[in-house]
Amino acid sequence: MEIKSLLDLSSHRSAPQLSERQTIKLLEELETNIQKADWMTIGIMAASDYEAIEALKSISRKYISIKFRDLDSLHADGSVFLKGNQKTGNVFIRSENCLGEGILLTCQHDKESVESFTYGPFPLDFFTY
Repeated sequence: MEIKSLLDLSSHRSAPQLSERQTIKLLEELETNIQKADWMTIGIMAASDYEAIEALKSISRKYISIKFRDLDSLHADGSVFLKGNQKTGNVFIRSENCLGEGILLTCQHDKESVESFTYGPFPLDFFTY
């Protein structure tokens, strides 16, 4: 299945390889949704805590309003799931086997009547473009 829009990613367990053209198109589509959101939660599935933390840092470098604290204190062995909450700045990480690999980004809203939506999985280097 060719990835043409954000919705095409939702059928993947792990992030697919994307061409530069696909990445640029998906980033443009995603940024429209990010601008409409009040805040984000970010889930990262990775082979190590280092990879997950680096992926999270790449998001903070791309979007200066998305910041997290205490990243240096995070540690988990083996494959991991990391979850960051933009609203609180909190980040948690745990060891977890049998996950795919990639970044899941959920656009959250302060009004409960507005539904949140999760996009991804994106490749771990997606936000370095």
